[in-house]
Amino acid sequence: MQKVLIGLLLFCFAVSTIVVEGARPSILNVVDFGAIGDGQTNDSMAFLQAWNALCEATTAPLLRVPAGKTFLLQPVIFSGPCSSSRVRIQVLGSIVAPRSRDAWKNGTSESWLSFSQVLNLTISGTGQIDGQGSAWWTHPRSNHLKEMYKNYNRPTALHFSQCDNLILRGLTHINSPRNHISINSCIGVIISHLNIIAPKESPNTDGIDISRSSYVKIRDSNISTGDDCVAVNGNSSYIRIINVVCGPGHGISVGSLGAKGLTDTVEEVHVRNCTFNRTQNGVRIKTWQGGQGFARKISFTQITLIASENPVIIDQYYCDGEQNCKNGTTAVAVSNVIYSDIKGTSAQKEAIRLDCSEIGCTNIVMNRIYIAPSAPLVHQTEAYCQNVRGTSNNVTPNVNCLSGS
Repeated sequence: MQKVLIGLLLFCFAVSTIVVEGARPSILNVVDFGAIGDGQTNDSMAFLQAWNALCEATTAPLLRVPAGKTFLLQPVIFSGPCSSSRVRIQVLGSIVAPRSRDAWKNGTSESWLSFSQVLNLTISGTGQIDGQGSAWWTHPRSNHLKEMYKNYNRPTALHFSQCDNLILRGLTHINSPRNHISINSCIGVIISHLNIIAPKESPNTDGIDISRSSYVKIRDSNISTGDDCVAVNGNSSYIRIINVVCGPGHGISVGSLGAKGLTDTVEEVHVRNCTFNRTQNGVRIKTWQGGQGFARKISFTQITLIASENPVIIDQYYCDGEQNCKNGTTAVAVSNVIYSDIKGTSAQKEAIRLDCSEIGCTNIVMNRIYIAPSAPLVHQTEAYCQNVRGTSNNVTPNVNCLSGS
């Protein structure tokens, strides 16, 4: 009898061992796939192996980037679709790009970390993503270096394409070579509690760029960059930006739209309860001459301005200075734009600029706006407008082309 019991116990132990060994762990750690995390060893292959295990799993495990380590990655593409109904990544440590352009495996990469066709992806944590962008911001002086770098594109740090139902939460993103986060062709995105940081002088380091996407919500975040804090580009709709602190940077922009004669459409963009602290622009709509399409059903409400240089601006003559921009016979139509409950200070005399083309901007509504000079002993504030139709009520400075002014 005793031998039978011992045999039965051994059998049960063997079965349980097979079950445990055959099961996927609930947490996958990149270190277990060979990542070193010393900030110098290339951990790209280990991350890809960890990603493959995560993407192939059907039980929705969590992929963890552990705290206390710094993982160096070359440009990497994390591709889907994945087997699991949810894909979760927790970043507690630091992920860094190569320090110099020469160290990049592929100097023509358009992005550093790219996610493609991954549904229901969540990336969260208290960690940091460092694009090490300073080497890309300066132009090389010697002819030898200019020749070496002439085909290099400054890459986006974190790029998402066709990633529906995406959640980004909690991370700190610093010093991207170009824009920090790009959302392209995604439906259903929630971005919250991010800190995005780059020097004021860093070129084109947008915080979050949105294009060809819809139902995107950005909230409760701080963005300090050398370009737009948030840019809503063509073929995007139903975008909400709530409780974002921007500065330094170029403000929150719809556009630019219609470059090179393209047709761009943007609608249902709503910016609320945002603060602009010493930004180059506040709330901005910018379109190129010669483009087509529309920007409509846009609102900017409960906006606070702290010494913003161009607090409120519509620019239908946008030109980035790199091209010989010419006036066109067509333009992206701007209509149904509401500005309300905007208060604060302007660092320049011109606090409101509505500069529309001959096609004009229609149904522009301004209510309860008070923009005072940041240096009242030096200048007062004023508004400029042309080819604009709409209404205003209780607006300072006075916008004389709107009825009710």
